[in-house]
Amino acid sequence: MDKVNVLGVNFDNKNFKQFQEAFLKRIDHHQSTFVVTANPEIVMAANENPLFMKILKEDTDYITADGIGIIKAAKILKTPLPERVTGYDLFTWLMKLADEKGLRVYLIGAKPQVIHAVQEKVAHSYSGINLVGAEDGYFKEDLEMVARRIRRAKPDLVFAALGFPKQEQLLSILRKENVPALMMGVGGSFDVFSGMSKRAPQIFQNLHLEWFYRLLKEPSRIGRMMVLPKFVIKVKKSKRGK
Repeated sequence: MDKVNVLGVNFDNKNFKQFQEAFLKRIDHHQSTFVVTANPEIVMAANENPLFMKILKEDTDYITADGIGIIKAAKILKTPLPERVTGYDLFTWLMKLADEKGLRVYLIGAKPQVIHAVQEKVAHSYSGINLVGAEDGYFKEDLEMVARRIRRAKPDLVFAALGFPKQEQLLSILRKENVPALMMGVGGSFDVFSGMSKRAPQIFQNLHLEWFYRLLKEPSRIGRMMVLPKFVIKVKKSKRGK
């Protein structure tokens, strides 16, 4: 089974190594590639927003299971996925790859101080990267104009940290234009990569409790976390409806 459907979103039935192999091949061949790393929040948002769901169904090339909730949902539906493949892990691997291969990278999103910190880290630790663009997420232009600017930079990799669905809306424009780059929405990855935010300690990662660690650090996230029980209920209902 190549794809696993969770509430209308088709996840690629691959492990981390298989994604790496697929992405390497497409980057080497300069194929336009749009990757979404989807967690339960994204799946629920797509179920409530038909335009967002349309992007996920029609414009993406790969969707990874970024979130233990997706893995558990696939198991409930008796169509298990091999493992969780997080956006942050893919992002850091792709940045190392870009450093080794001298790839052209465009970064867009996050706060000004975060993107500046990311630029400094790239300059000091990833000097092989050709950084052809780095801008914060507080632009005033519409997404079409931003997409035009990115296209003109001729990147090999584009990472958008604008939050969903905005980052996916931007990347879908580039994908429809067949920009020959691998493009991925990375949410809050710039904050962690820059050192401005800390990723959950390894023990939380191993126990699949990164969401709980984030909640401890940011109690204001409780409202967003309430989507998780709703997601589980919806998944169980969809199973009964099969």
